[in-house]
Amino acid sequence: MTQQIALAICSFILALLGTVLLSALSLVVARSSSNSRSFRFETEARALALLKSWLSPKQRASYERFRYFDVIGSDTGTRYRIHHGTQTNIEELNGTGHHVCKWCFVPDGDLVAGDVMLAQKVALETNERGALSVAHRSFVSTGPRRF
Repeated sequence: MTQQIALAICSFILALLGTVLLSALSLVVARSSSNSRSFRFETEARALALLKSWLSPKQRASYERFRYFDVIGSDTGTRYRIHHGTQTNIEELNGTGHHVCKWCFVPDGDLVAGDVMLAQKVALETNERGALSVAHRSFVSTGPRRF
């Protein structure tokens, strides 16, 4: 059990370090590059390839079809749906798959969506409580609007 926790923490730290290094490299090259639009496209493509390599076959199929994938929180077993994007892109789902609320937490830096979603996935799967302790929570309306 202790070994699994240590492995999960190491995986989380490695993912964060990779994200920070990619972010730093992106900033250096983007500032020195005259064609930053093309660089941003290449960065997005690399980030999505990295994300997909970390997804299970089921998560990858869901992402490729719907542009979201589900993860299970490490501490509570809660299911979260991570949508393609960088902000307020995480939905908490109840036992029947209905939306409970939205969560927003992102790593520091000007990261592309693939890098943000990978960091969110690793954080929720290895340190759910820590991730949610710094996240912003917003509630989803469950019924028709009344004016």
